[in-house]
Amino acid sequence: MTAVKRDWRDARVDEKTRALLEWTERLTRDPRQMRREHVEGLRAAGWTDREILDAAQIVAYFNYINRLADGLGVDLEPDMPPAGGA
Repeated sequence: MTAVKRDWRDARVDEKTRALLEWTERLTRDPRQMRREHVEGLRAAGWTDREILDAAQIVAYFNYINRLADGLGVDLEPDMPPAGGA
């Protein structure tokens, strides 16, 4: 799990998980470019529609919370390392 946190691209994960990680990064970084074929790719990798919906909701929620906190200048909790660190 630590390897996934550091950089999921270098982590040893199965192809099904890799497909989801690629999709979640794309959804986070470039949501306007998401297309039906991206969801179809997840289905082809073995994800169910329910699992895809759950993942989309989780990604959307975390992106919302991060943007809200960033927009309000909320500081990290003392026990949280900065992004990309420790």
